[in-house]
Amino acid sequence: MMKLFYSPTSPYVRKVLAIAYETGQVDRIEMLDCAAHPITRDQSIVAVNPTGKVPALVLDDGTALYDSRVICQYLDGQNSTAEMYPSEGPARWDTLKRESLADGLLDAAILARYEAVARPGEKLWQDWLDGQMEKIGSSIDQMALEVTGKDGIDAGDIACACALGYMDFRFSDHEWRSIYPALADWFAVISERPSMKETLLKG
Repeated sequence: MMKLFYSPTSPYVRKVLAIAYETGQVDRIEMLDCAAHPITRDQSIVAVNPTGKVPALVLDDGTALYDSRVICQYLDGQNSTAEMYPSEGPARWDTLKRESLADGLLDAAILARYEAVARPGEKLWQDWLDGQMEKIGSSIDQMALEVTGKDGIDAGDIACACALGYMDFRFSDHEWRSIYPALADWFAVISERPSMKETLLKG
């Protein structure tokens, strides 16, 4: 059985689990609770992923895989039903681009969260925080163009949905729905999938 170092608050872990649900492999994964933290690193994670970040997946033969994009593509390659990454051509690059867009949004959102919550208040760097929020805004701008009205489901869609879900989880006052109602409609539909319902962020 594969072993996944995870955190219930990580949108990257959520993406991996959602792909596992979509490809029918979630029952092959044992969840390993851990304490991923940007300052106090959990050495149990570091032992398999030098960055100390989640997700990290340990295969049956002891091989460790990280980060989420690598793990998702591995899981997709292990199933013969749902293809979450098109094998070639423009569709593949489109999927990978949307996944990268979503992960870029998450990178900025997590840095903004650390700046606002983890850094001591007297050391908060407002320009840095504003810069991350601008990245979030431009990423959602592009996401609205990329997924609104799109049919089907792939890893790029899952990644975008997990990114928007993280915005709801940590930035609930961000009014992206009122700015992009069509994107909100798309998100509402994809959020009804079992893979999304079963992987809601908690904490």
